[in-house]
Amino acid sequence: MMAISAGRLIMNGDIVFAGTGISMLAATVAKKIYAPGCVIFFETGGIDPCLDELPLAVADPRVMSKTAVNAGLLEAFSIVAHKKLKTIALLGAAQIDMYGNLNSTVLGNYSTPRVRFPGSGGACDAASLAWGTIIFMQHEARRFVRQLDYFTSPGWLTGWNSRREAGYERGGPLAVVTDMAVMKFHDITKQMYLAEMYPGVTPEMVRAATGFDLDVSMAGAAQTPSESEISILRNQVDPQRLILR
Repeated sequence: MMAISAGRLIMNGDIVFAGTGISMLAATVAKKIYAPGCVIFFETGGIDPCLDELPLAVADPRVMSKTAVNAGLLEAFSIVAHKKLKTIALLGAAQIDMYGNLNSTVLGNYSTPRVRFPGSGGACDAASLAWGTIIFMQHEARRFVRQLDYFTSPGWLTGWNSRREAGYERGGPLAVVTDMAVMKFHDITKQMYLAEMYPGVTPEMVRAATGFDLDVSMAGAAQTPSESEISILRNQVDPQRLILR
């Protein structure tokens, strides 16, 4: 559901910056099902690969298979930031707040953390410079928090027009895709709200798994995947079950 829900948000003509894991799965779903005219690229420089086999990581040689261009890190981030391109970055994190700001650095105090994560990588750059971001999260109250333990990557900052006032000329999170639902952001306040619930999920279940007050007044049911969508996902996108179970 996460891969399909995110794939449905990608349109023909979008330039999609994909990271490791579920991001790769969703990008490949978008390319093979919903938006064959989108372009997928990776921070290691593989631009528009064939994706006949699902890569395991951005450093997997499969990200360079039959590409339009085999480039590098500099070229990849130049594309992310290119003002004439509709670049969408697919990101993940350990924590997220109601405005889509992300923590992928530490839990607890920075100097003496309970857990230390790999950090930003290219996530802060992508969240700062891309046309928009789609964020993947496991839906738990400890991950959806009122206050981040560490501010790694910018979302809508403190809401309203604060992102533009801080100097970010474009960008901001478009949606948060979880294992329960899809969240989006109010046009004016930029606060997160529940947009779609997966089959079997209720608004009460989502609110209980969210560590801040979540608007559920506009929630609807996510479209159940068709047999064709499931077949392509399992038999063409990830037949080796590298990510799918």
